[in-house]
Amino acid sequence: GSEGRSLGRCCSYPTVQRKLPVLRWLPRYSLQWLQFDLIAGVTVGLTVLPQALAYAEVAGLPVQYGLYSSFMGCFVYCLLGTSKDVTLGPTAIMSLLVSSYVFHDPTYAVLLAFLSGCIQLAMGLLQLGFLLDFISCPVIKGFTSAASVTIGFNQVKNILGLRNIPRQFFLQVYYTFQKIRETRVGDAVLGLVCLAALMGLQEMKRHIPKSHRAEPMFVRTSRFIVWAAATARNALVVLFASLVAYSFQLTGSQPFILTGMTPRGLPPFQPPPFSLVTTNRTVTFGEMVQVGKGLGEGLWGEGGGVSSAPTPCAKSFSVPGLTNLLGSFVSSFPVTGSFGRTAVNAQTGVCTPAGGLVTGALVLLSLAYLTSLFFYIPKAALAAVIICAVAPMFDAKIFRTLWQVKRLDLVPLCVTFLLCFWEVQYGILAGMLISGVLLLYSIARPQIQRDVLLIQPASGLHFPATEFLREVVYKQALAVSPPRCVILDCTHVSNIDYTVVTGLAELLQEFWRMGVSLAFCGLQVVWEWRRGALDSGW
Repeated sequence: GSEGRSLGRCCSYPTVQRKLPVLRWLPRYSLQWLQFDLIAGVTVGLTVLPQALAYAEVAGLPVQYGLYSSFMGCFVYCLLGTSKDVTLGPTAIMSLLVSSYVFHDPTYAVLLAFLSGCIQLAMGLLQLGFLLDFISCPVIKGFTSAASVTIGFNQVKNILGLRNIPRQFFLQVYYTFQKIRETRVGDAVLGLVCLAALMGLQEMKRHIPKSHRAEPMFVRTSRFIVWAAATARNALVVLFASLVAYSFQLTGSQPFILTGMTPRGLPPFQPPPFSLVTTNRTVTFGEMVQVGKGLGEGLWGEGGGVSSAPTPCAKSFSVPGLTNLLGSFVSSFPVTGSFGRTAVNAQTGVCTPAGGLVTGALVLLSLAYLTSLFFYIPKAALAAVIICAVAPMFDAKIFRTLWQVKRLDLVPLCVTFLLCFWEVQYGILAGMLISGVLLLYSIARPQIQRDVLLIQPASGLHFPATEFLREVVYKQALAVSPPRCVILDCTHVSNIDYTVVTGLAELLQEFWRMGVSLAFCGLQVVWEWRRGALDSGW
């Protein structure tokens, strides 16, 4: 019956393919794709390893939690992802949002990942992706620009080797300058060298010319080596800094602040914590949740994923939601789509989401065998990685652009930008509120042009009528105070000559000088070949 047919459609192969996108490309997988996916996976892995350690520092968590958060998204997106380029994992902005909630306690971070995943999955199932359309670009730009400044300045203390600096932005600025005399020379020199190296390699990558088959093999190989070094610059710089620190360790002196001991091994697979036992009492689930902040992190983390992934909103909500939900069982903090690593993935020529399997495997191998080497990573080197990662997020041009396009949009931009330095959530909510008020006001109070003159010639326009038309328009529109706009309805005009076109062009210029508009409507096809003559005055 009809129930059987419905069941058959739900279980049909095309339907299963839509629900499980891996079935679209896996049957066609080839050795050539495997080669490109391996290269892309390793390249992204070399990018994600130092960034994961650094972003855990931004979140206020031990560095191993950055690695715990970096592999689940690779595996989930391989099965459910619809874009070959997108990567999921820890990001600078998400780490900043997490830092305002976790209080340096990983238990809160893991619970937040679980709550964010539940919220995102629910929004995906309810098809609520359209809600992101109500977050205006000025609010997003204000938030990301403020976040880049906050995250970048937060790493100045590690570049200078300063200790006991508060995490709140304004207190951070005050105490950083107050303790500037306590700067450790070793950390400052190494941090600045790492910054210069990262910026130099990044600039080098931008100016590498494209290779051509006609060029000698030596030239193409050299360009590939330079490109690979520039792409994996974060890993190379961190490796260089670690070797320098290890060399000093062998001599018995250590001028750098090091990352320190990192626990070895994979995280245990266990449910996220729903309570926290302290020395004094047990913190209940309700006290841990802090619904307002947890909900804010979930929504904003998903905003980054939707912006990064060219997929339908429901799927974009579902994949990061499932990643965060499953990630909470392996001690992950919330993750989302990464712009930088997605770009690296695309540039290396990845063919399928299977590249994520290589990246995830590389992270797991580093957790299993390489954590002892993380001891020698200087914090100044990780700080340089973070600063270079967040610097492009500050968009200074947006202020000038909005001034030229629509100055009123500067209000939500500036409010969001300034309040995010105090509290990220308040800045976002205030910007959204102002944008909503401006939108509702424009809907409730649309601009109505009252003083408009409508002129409708009853037949063709020929040169004898040019002067008469200009006089009528001038007397009734330009000679009055204030000047009136004019709409010239050409519905009945099927013929026009050059003299009239010239006269109308001059009339347009007069209207421009007076600051009012002369608009044409109902133009016929016969006008098409003559429009070029009006371009100079249109």
